[in-house]
Amino acid sequence: MSARLEAGDAAPDFTLPDDTGKDVTLSDLRGRKVIVYFYPAAMTPGCTKQACDFSESLDSLAADGYTVLGISPDAPAKLARFREKDALTLTLLSDADKGVMTAWGAFGEKKLYGKVVQGVIRSTVVLDEQGTVTHAWYNVKATGHVAKLRRDLGLEGASR
Repeated sequence: MSARLEAGDAAPDFTLPDDTGKDVTLSDLRGRKVIVYFYPAAMTPGCTKQACDFSESLDSLAADGYTVLGISPDAPAKLARFREKDALTLTLLSDADKGVMTAWGAFGEKKLYGKVVQGVIRSTVVLDEQGTVTHAWYNVKATGHVAKLRRDLGLEGASR
């Protein structure tokens, strides 16, 4: 596992396919603040809750200058079903080989039901307009995370 990112680090660039198969490149978003969050699997209860929370907050986050990218190891076709099933409005990206997750410290050893396993570490990283990390949280809880994120970023209307 790569070291976890910290405030002040330059975010590793990436190009990943979205749920339609179109490539999204992080460096193309320079000039905007970006929230990148990593989640283990589409259409599971915790990941669905978190994705719905981000979708419901997307307009207010965009008004505060943020673009949100959700990244999982799921294939684009599964991400498309996830978007359709839950009416998600955020950008969902596929990191099938987990290379981006590894580079960002969001893949590696974690505890699952008391056992140590290799897997996706639910994480959120916030970047400034130049692509520099301003905040990084690892092992976050799916439920309530977006509200906590908004509070930690000092955004108005922290709940949504």
